[in-house]
This record gives sequence, structure tokens and C-alpha cells, in this order.
Amino acid sequence: MNSDLLQMRPTAQRPLNGLTLLIVDDSRYASEAFRLMARHSGARVRRANCMASAQDHLASYRPHSMIVDLGLPDGDGTQLIAQMHQASIRPRVILGSSGDTDRETDVLNAGAQGFLPKPVDGLAAFQQAILKHLPADEKPTSPYPVSNTQFSPDQLSFQEDLAEAHQRMAQDPTGADTAYLSQFVLGVARLARDTPLEKAAQSVSCPRSTRQEQEGLTQLFHLVQERIQERAVI
Repeated sequence: MNSDLLQMRPTAQRPLNGLTLLIVDDSRYASEAFRLMARHSGARVRRANCMASAQDHLASYRPHSMIVDLGLPDGDGTQLIAQMHQASIRPRVILGSSGDTDRETDVLNAGAQGFLPKPVDGLAAFQQAILKHLPADEKPTSPYPVSNTQFSPDQLSFQEDLAEAHQRMAQDPTGADTAYLSQFVLGVARLARDTPLEKAAQSVSCPRSTRQEQEGLTQLFHLVQERIQERAVI
């Protein structure tokens, strides 16, 4: 067998060897976490930060697999999942991802094979989410070690996500923009395991009144600002 083909075969150490993965996620922090796990597993990775960017990627090539975040700045990720599920050349594996675990049903109804909650529970969970949907000839021929290794992205990507959210919140968002921002910060906070930030984002995403939403958004704005300042000092 050609040596190049052998290098592309999945192995016990690199069970996703040869696989191309498109990550569609507006969060740099989340994307970096997925990228680290994918590269460690042998996959080649591309990233799109919105629906439009994903469409540009898909116009020129078809990835083997996709992970699609649901809260994108220009639409709901389930729309892209449904489109790719019905495409004439469908990616082999399509997974939806969100910090909101209640969205799993939406992901499956749109045509995805599975759902990855944020944060993903270790390397093994990430690998298995893809491998279990592959045919035998695309899996390692020998057992691969189960690893619960957690990958921590560079804090710079976390800082960039916070700065982006802070800038958007400073523009006095309303309606759909507020809903998008609260979900964006919620996902980032869960990945960073920042409980106070997560709770503040939840209070904005589930308000009991317009006044409570505005108060929650103000609190979230100041909390994000504090995180930015704390890391600037460090």
C-alpha cells in the first residue's frame, strides 16, 4: 500500500487520522478547544465563524465531518445542519453543539447525528461522538485508548471572545441581539467554567420582564468588563 495512504489511515493513537473537520463556531475559545482535540486525534481542521463563512467554505470543498454551533451571529445553526443533511453530497458526520443542553432535540430534528454540549467532557467523548457514526473501515482496526484529557485553549482566545461580547453589549442591543449575546457569553462561560459569568448570562437569556432583561444585561456587561480588566492586569 502507498505510504501516503498508510499515513491517512486511522490508528489507535490518532483515531480520526485523515478526517477533515469543519468547525462552525463564532467563539474563538470554543473553536480552539475543538481544534486542539481534533488535531490531537489526527483530524485536519477548518473553521468558519458564521453561516456566511461556512457557505463560502462549503462552496469550494465538502468536509468529511462538521461541528455546528447553534448560536451564530447571522442565524441559527440548525438551519445549516438541515441544509447539509439534505445536500446531495452530505458530510459523513454532522454534529450540533451548544452550551444550552436543551437544544439537543432541535439538533437531532434538523438532521444531525449527535449533539456535543459545551464543554465537551474530555477527549474520549469528543472522539466517540464522531467515531460511533463511521463505518468499520473508517475506524481504527485496533482498540484505541480512552482518554479523559481536557484541553484548555489559550486564554487569549477567551479574552478575544469577551472583548467581542463587550463591544456588542456597548451598542445597547435589544431583542434578537440580546438573545444572541446572552447565549454567546453563556457558552464561553461554561467552557471557561466561570460560574458567576454563566449565571449572569442565564439571567439575561431567561428574563421575566423587559426591565429584568435590561438590568441583567447591565450586570452582564459589567461582569464581562471586570473579566477583561482582570486578565489585562495578569
